[in-house]
Amino acid sequence: MFTLGLLLLAGPACQEQTWESAMTAGQQAVQQGNYADAERLFLVATRKAEKFGLEDRRVAVSLSQLAQVYAGQGKYVEAEPVYLQALKIYQVVHGEVHADVAATLNNLGVLHRMYGQYAQAEPLLRRALAIKEKLLSLDHPDVALSLINLAQLYVAQGQPERVEPLYRRALAIRERALGPSHPEVAKTLEDLATALRKVGRADEAASLELRAKRIRATRS
Repeated sequence: MFTLGLLLLAGPACQEQTWESAMTAGQQAVQQGNYADAERLFLVATRKAEKFGLEDRRVAVSLSQLAQVYAGQGKYVEAEPVYLQALKIYQVVHGEVHADVAATLNNLGVLHRMYGQYAQAEPLLRRALAIKEKLLSLDHPDVALSLINLAQLYVAQGQPERVEPLYRRALAIRERALGPSHPEVAKTLEDLATALRKVGRADEAASLELRAKRIRATRS
């Protein structure tokens, strides 16, 4: 199993912590920007969780946190197998259609996008979106987030013509769910404007940018 070799690095200190305390300490280390400690603590948490069973949900939760620490440091090669192991466990525990599965697919998709592996990223992001659309209302903010992640993939690929419908749908969701003056609405307006400029629609882009500027002015 992937984790066994790495977990030997956790050291004897893991004997002094519970799964819960190691997870809490790891999350605190992330908040403080101490990624070396966060890695060690999430490895400890994984080892503790494995005592409940190698396919226990707590193992997947620990691995997911560890993968996020790797990804946050640009350690994409290290992060991918950890995410894949977490995904496998979540699918065993929950089945194919579950929020944990969608979140891990999304994280894997974003990881591949950041690593420049666009062909691998797209099906993962689309699966995550489909699961969220099935589990949640179509107007849920998490659906908007998945739409934006997919749009960002097309931006990275230099395909601005595929971006507009995704951003417009995300914008409509955020306006309804969060209110028309929310900062995330402003950010979506700005991102959509950037995409429109790339396809020569500067006047429309300027109008969106003005709306975003007015929102930000009311929040300052």
